[in-house]
Amino acid sequence: MSADGFTNGPPPGARDDWTIDQGWAGYTAAEHQVWITLYERQAALLDGRACAPFLKGLEALDLHRSGIPDFARINVELNRLTGWSVVAVPGLVPDAVFFDHLANRRFPAGRFIRKPDELDYLEEPDIFHDVFGHVPMLTDPVFADYMQEYGKGGLRAMQRGQLAHLARLYWYTVEFGLLQTPDGVRIYGAGIVSSRAESIFALEDPSPNRLGFDLERLMRTPYRIDDFQQVYFVVPSLQDLLDATLQDFAPIYDRLARAIDIPIAAILPTDLVITDGTQAYAVARPVAQ
Repeated sequence: MSADGFTNGPPPGARDDWTIDQGWAGYTAAEHQVWITLYERQAALLDGRACAPFLKGLEALDLHRSGIPDFARINVELNRLTGWSVVAVPGLVPDAVFFDHLANRRFPAGRFIRKPDELDYLEEPDIFHDVFGHVPMLTDPVFADYMQEYGKGGLRAMQRGQLAHLARLYWYTVEFGLLQTPDGVRIYGAGIVSSRAESIFALEDPSPNRLGFDLERLMRTPYRIDDFQQVYFVVPSLQDLLDATLQDFAPIYDRLARAIDIPIAAILPTDLVITDGTQAYAVARPVAQ
C-alpha cells in the first residue's frame, strides 16, 4: 500500500500518519456480501494450495464471521499473537509512511471493497487484498518479524536511494512468494492468495519459472504489475526469509548498483530450478516491460 510521488500531506480527514477510522458500521449489506463471496471462493480454492501459516491465520482471526472484518475485533487476537495491528488508510500512502507503519508492527489497509463486477480484477488493492491476502500471515511469529524488518529496511533504503531494488523483494516475497513445505510448494504471497486465477497459475501452470530464493538474484529481477508473473521465487522456509533480511544490506546495495538487471524470464546457471517454465502465457500476451 505504498507509493511514491506524494507532494502534499495527508488527505482531508486523515491523521498525520495517514490513518483514518475504518467506519465499519457504514458498510452496506451488498459490500459485506462481496467479502463473503470472495472469502468463500478463495478459502475453498486455497485448501491444499496455501501454506499452513496462512490457513491457520485465517482460522485464528475468524475473517469470515459476518462479512468485512472489523479491524477493532481482529486486532485483539492479532496483537495477542504477534503484536501487530491493522490500521485503515485512505488508499496508497507515501513510502516513508508505509515503512514506518511496518517498522512499528502496524499494517496499513484500505477500507474500501471492490464492486460485485470487479471480483476477479482490481487495479488498486482493496480491503480484501489487504486483509484477506496479507493479515493471516501476520499471525505467524516468523513472518511477522520479517515484515517488521522489511519496514525498518525500507526506511534505511530511502536514505540510500535503493527503493527500486527493495521493492522487488516485497513483490517477490510478500506479494507473490511461494514456500517449500514437506507437502510441496505452497503459496504465502498476498497477491496470489487473494486472486482466484493466480492461485491456480502460480502453482499449476507450466508457463512460469519457479526458482529457489536467492536474495541478490531476486533483487536484480524486474517484475510484472499488470499480469501473471513470469517467475516465482520459492523460499525454503519462512525462517530463511527472515534470516536473509536481518543481514546488513549496505554491501548488497553496493553490488546491486554495479550490476545489471536480469531479464524476467531468464534462468541462470546458478539458479536452483524448481520449474523451467515454458513462458507460453507471457509469449501469448506480451506487454511493455
